[in-house]
Amino acid sequence: MISTKNVHFSYGKGTDFNFPDVTVDGGDTLLVTGGSGKGKTTLLHLLGGLLKPQSGEINIEGTNIATLPSGKQDSFRGKNIGLVLQQAYFVESLTVEENVVLASWLATGKKAPQKAKDLLEQLGLKDQLHKLPSQLSIGQQQRVSIARALINEPKLLLADEPTSSLDDENAFTVADMLSSLAKQFGTALIIVTHDQRLKDRFPNQINLT
Repeated sequence: MISTKNVHFSYGKGTDFNFPDVTVDGGDTLLVTGGSGKGKTTLLHLLGGLLKPQSGEINIEGTNIATLPSGKQDSFRGKNIGLVLQQAYFVESLTVEENVVLASWLATGKKAPQKAKDLLEQLGLKDQLHKLPSQLSIGQQQRVSIARALINEPKLLLADEPTSSLDDENAFTVADMLSSLAKQFGTALIIVTHDQRLKDRFPNQINLT
């Protein structure tokens, strides 16, 4: 599970964010909404250990990542935090399956090809394993991103605008997949979005104002 307390971050020049406290248990989903400039992406980067707060606590399974030195923070992130970004970035010369396997090797030093295959098949990509990412639709690429984020069974899964570039059918499919897989793996899921279509999908929400 993840919990935060009194998290404050400043970019300077009057851009200050005081974020509401967050608690999400394993298997549960929190939707974070808010207008442009209200700190949604900043909060996601703080929760993912990509930024450090000026003050406050960010606890994942009892570890306050805000106090970890950079080297340990990178290692902790690789093993405990999965990221699904708005724009998927892949190694274009590798197949879909190889991209997911690479994520396990980078985080743990071990390859997990069978696990990658099983995840991709579960996400409806059985016939896409040996294709290059560039040969997939945007919706399919987003599902590969989900598989890559889940391959190490993270304690926390962060999704940044995972549905904003998708049509209604694919948006709801991806949202339901994220929620279902979070429950399956006992992962705390936080979706950061301005996509109004998701508001009725996830009752647990905070709105940054």
